[in-house]
Amino acid sequence: MVPVLGRYAGLLTVALIGLVVFGPLAVFLPLWSALTLGAVATAATGLALTRIKTLTARCEKLSGEVDLLSRRLLKVETTSAKPAPESGEAALRAQIDELTVEFGLLSGIVRDLTAVVSTQDAEIASLKAKPVPVAPVPVAPAPVAPAPVMPEPIAPAPVAAAPRAPARPAAFAPPALQPPAPEPQASAPIPPRPIPPRPVQSRPIPPRPARDPAGEAEIIQAFEEDGLEIHLQPVVSLPQRKVVAYEALARLRIGGLNPAAPAEPETFLPVLERYGRTTELDRRMLQRASLVVRHLARRGSDTLLTYSLSPLSLFEPGLLRELGRTVAEDPSLAGLVIALPQASWRGLDAGQRGLLMPLRGRIGFSLDRPDDLRFDAVELAALGIGQVRVPAAMLLRPQVGRPLSDIAVEDTGPALARVGIRLVATGVGDEADVPDLIDLDVPFAQGAAFAAPRPVRAEVLTAPPETPAPPTEPGPERRPFRSVLRRAV
Repeated sequence: MVPVLGRYAGLLTVALIGLVVFGPLAVFLPLWSALTLGAVATAATGLALTRIKTLTARCEKLSGEVDLLSRRLLKVETTSAKPAPESGEAALRAQIDELTVEFGLLSGIVRDLTAVVSTQDAEIASLKAKPVPVAPVPVAPAPVAPAPVMPEPIAPAPVAAAPRAPARPAAFAPPALQPPAPEPQASAPIPPRPIPPRPVQSRPIPPRPARDPAGEAEIIQAFEEDGLEIHLQPVVSLPQRKVVAYEALARLRIGGLNPAAPAEPETFLPVLERYGRTTELDRRMLQRASLVVRHLARRGSDTLLTYSLSPLSLFEPGLLRELGRTVAEDPSLAGLVIALPQASWRGLDAGQRGLLMPLRGRIGFSLDRPDDLRFDAVELAALGIGQVRVPAAMLLRPQVGRPLSDIAVEDTGPALARVGIRLVATGVGDEADVPDLIDLDVPFAQGAAFAAPRPVRAEVLTAPPETPAPPTEPGPERRPFRSVLRRAV
């Protein structure tokens, strides 16, 4: 009631004033009162007409805005009702991912070429700086430095650059080896040109071993004649010593060295790296490891099989794509685990991540050959790493000068276990180290103290794949003669 009175208070006030003023006038001056009332009615009518026109204009404007909004709403509903081209978006997303991988690989190749060119410039400058001898003086040959010993039996640790970048031939035909290129000599000594350092990440260049053409020819010939073997070394749990996994190790049977005992990777791996055959080595080993994993799956075993991939294979996208297609077609390869060095995990670029991420969840990832114990458990779990392999000597006898971890050594295993990563101590050769590893809460171990690597049986590698038997058609059902007579009756 109060809002209504407040809205019409002015009209009520005017009506009361008119009643008080024009009431007596109507009695004493009826003509003037009639004229006054007519004028007031005319003014009120004009005001009402003006108000009506204003309200009409406002209504027309509001109706136009409502019409515009209804059209927009109808357009939005029509657009939302159309089916979204999901297949086109999926294809576009796949093309974008493929282009991202290709750009990453091209950037790695460009960085590799930059490092090789800078290395060649440094070699040419050093050769030009050598003075020309006046007379040939016989000089005793300098002793050749021995080949560096690899820290692990699978692949050497990647380095940023080497003093020499040997050219890897595209193909090798034993026993003819390519002779080294003659070193150019200048007529006058020229001071070396300073080369500014370039902080780029290039393809890891393996250390150059001592040249032995006959020995290298035998190694390459044995590799091409399928002298490669796969050996398995078990991984046991502590302190129960129950076999929970295996590691696939590469061995090469060379006829000239010792046919009875196959050579370990320290002997043949530098030569294969020199001639660019590490990717083929990984491809053969992965094929045989897949056969072993399928054999374990057929037996109902849940043991894992780990194979340490060469760091150089990360720069070969064909190998990882082929592995991705294989694991996508065969779910039984879930027990396969590929291991990469710590330096490779830390130096992954966009292209390499794009090739490894499709494998996550289908096979396992492992960190191998660490340089230090500074493990970020959350970051490793985000990469899909489920296993960390650390040499037992690094856990028991830390070297002076090596970067220390933020946590104690005895807390490394529990910290990794909290995010689902298991710690494996490798290279355990002394039985006296086993109690110390148990005191450090290391759950798994591997080494000669438990079992030596053994070759895989030939029937496992040559077993044909199991194919389901075709369904047999049911033969005609034989019924007794009495049932036939009973039906006839």
